[in-house]
Formats: sequence, structure tokens, C-alpha cells
Amino acid sequence: MPIRIPNRLPARAQLEAEGVMVLNERTANRQDIRPMRIGLLNLMPNKIRTETQIARLIGATPLQVEMTLIRIGSHVSRNTEESHLIDFYRTFQEVKDEKFDGFIITGAPIEKLAFEDVTYWEELQEVFEWTRTNVHSLFNICWGAMAAAYHFHGVPKHELETKAFGVYRHRNLVPTSPYLAGFSDDFSIPVSRWTEMRAAEIKAAPGLELLMESDITGPCLISEEEGNRLYIFNHIEYDSTSLKEEYDRDIANGTPIDVPHNYYPADDPTMPPSNRWRSHAHLLFGNWINRMYQTTHYDLAEIGHAKED
Repeated sequence: MPIRIPNRLPARAQLEAEGVMVLNERTANRQDIRPMRIGLLNLMPNKIRTETQIARLIGATPLQVEMTLIRIGSHVSRNTEESHLIDFYRTFQEVKDEKFDGFIITGAPIEKLAFEDVTYWEELQEVFEWTRTNVHSLFNICWGAMAAAYHFHGVPKHELETKAFGVYRHRNLVPTSPYLAGFSDDFSIPVSRWTEMRAAEIKAAPGLELLMESDITGPCLISEEEGNRLYIFNHIEYDSTSLKEEYDRDIANGTPIDVPHNYYPADDPTMPPSNRWRSHAHLLFGNWINRMYQTTHYDLAEIGHAKED
């Protein structure tokens, strides 16, 4: 089954052009099936691009998936038209009485700020606590993953001297993990961040298991049995041109930035970059949804009331 998203969502046209199966609302309502319900708390400034990236990955599954777009109610977006937010997004306060099989919290370009200095930190903490009872499986990405690891375990983030920026080789540390089924022993993932979390501090936190790591950029993916949580510090969901757009933006703004590591052929920014992570992005999200489908309750109302096997 394909992904179910609003008929007028801008991501629909892009996904259909790529051959992703997108279900219209009328057809979805006719099917006698309970879709997997996934919420996307989108903290990224370019919300439409992030919607498309995530929808592309969760739509590549044989299950019917319903994606609900959610935003922080206490934060005013400066990069997305208010009409788009009104038409397609619900605030966290509007969905807090509902249950979700899966919930994704994205990154945000605020890495250098202390967590407590983020204007919506209190509301985000409320979201994290809410997921304990209203979400079967939580998937945190980049800054969202660091924020979650800090909230649930007190793991600190550390500022880097230079930005980790490019495409880096990563190692599969736990091939038997259900989240890494089908993964190669090593693989490439885009990285774009000014901060890091360190392996020793992650391993010292009870319940966290380090699944992926880079010799250069450090920990990448962590799993946790409690809350069926995943934490990924890098951007496996990125489009082929996402790093290029960040690089071009910084060059245009006069911001000092190195050419993204191992991204352009021969490190030549005039050449089109190659995507070497797409298949593993689909694997990771597909494995997450498969694991969620096998362990969630049929009755959404039961989420949070009993420990699943």
C-alpha cells in the first residue's frame, strides 16, 4: 500500500513524479484496513522539502501509511508560508490526545544553542514525555536525536571546532539488529552538523545501543528498547542536492565553509554530486516501519497501556 497524505500537499506532485505510490483520500477511506499512523514533528525551516524527504521514505512500504504533519505551537516559522502551515499542519496541542504507531522528530538548525536556550524547549520536553504513553515507536533525527538523548538520558552534546560536512563512511556495528536488516558492513551517509555526541557517554547511558559509527564523525545511529526509540545524528533522509544547497547558500552569504567531504566527484563543486546513500535510507525507514508493524497494537487506544512483546 502507498502513503496517504493530503491531496493538495505540495509533496504529492514530486512523489508521484518519482513513482512513489501516493493514495488519495477517497481511495484510502474505501479500504478496509487500519493504516500505520505516523506523525512528523517538523522542526526544519524548509518544511516542504523535509515533508517530501520523509514522505518518500515512509511511502516505500507495502503497508498503508498515514502521515500527520505536526508543528510546535509556541514557535513562529519564518521560512514557510503561514497558509501552508494552516492548511496542512496541526499543532502539538491539537494532537496530544491522539495515539500514533510511529512519531518522527526532525532536526533543526540550532545546534550551537544550549538545549535550555531553545525558545520551544519546554514544549519539546512535553512532546518527549507525551511519547511515552501516546507513541509506540519514536524516531529522532539529527538535532532532534541529540535533544531526545539529552532529555531521556542526560547525554550532552559537544561543539565541534569545524563543521562535520559531507558524505562519510559508516560501519554496521550490530548486523543482527532488526533496524539494520539488509545493511552492508559499511555505507555512506550525509553529515551536516556543528555538534556531536560521544560514544563513551552514549554507552554509559542505560538502555542505549550504538548501531552505526563513523571513524571520522563518530556515533550515528542508536536504538533503545524503551519506547522503541531510534536516534540518528546524521541526515540519511537528505536529497542528492541537499548538501550542495547548504554549500551554495554559505558561499553566497560569505560564510567560511569547506567543500563537502567525499560529495562531489573529484571534490569539484562544478560537477553534479552522486547519491550513495539512497538505498540505505530506504532500508532504514523500511526496517523501522516493519518493526513497528510487527510490535504495535491493532487498537491504537491500547498504545501506552501495556508493554508490547
